[in-house]
Amino acid sequence: MASFPSGVVVLTAFGDDARPRGLTVSAFCAVSLEPALALACIDKNSNTLPAVQHTGGFTANILAAGREQLARRMATKVTDKFDAIKWRRPGSPIGGPVLDDDIAAYAVCTLRDTIEAGDHWILIGLVTEGEHREGAVPMVFSRRGYSD
Repeated sequence: MASFPSGVVVLTAFGDDARPRGLTVSAFCAVSLEPALALACIDKNSNTLPAVQHTGGFTANILAAGREQLARRMATKVTDKFDAIKWRRPGSPIGGPVLDDDIAAYAVCTLRDTIEAGDHWILIGLVTEGEHREGAVPMVFSRRGYSD
């Protein structure tokens, strides 16, 4: 599976304490255009999963090329992930932090379905907000390395 290239997404949500949570995922894709649905896979032991369940949604931050350090940081279990990162709240209370300075695009999704799949949950979200940055090239992950 490591040979299949994918985009790099930081999935974010707010916890019941209103603090931001997030993690790096490589399993993210469009499911449907009408309605606009997106899919993300998240580990059952993720610290971000309870925040997604609490808010009933998430933000998929599609990282721009050159943001390897952020992708690696968000892949850890440290509790202060957002301390040195600039972010803003989306228009919707359902979404998580939008990482404007680090993304090629973002999508805020209302959680529509969850499907158990081994040690992960497949989250299917209805896209309610989003945009892309003109000229920003998305980062790609393949064979445990990043490129653009």
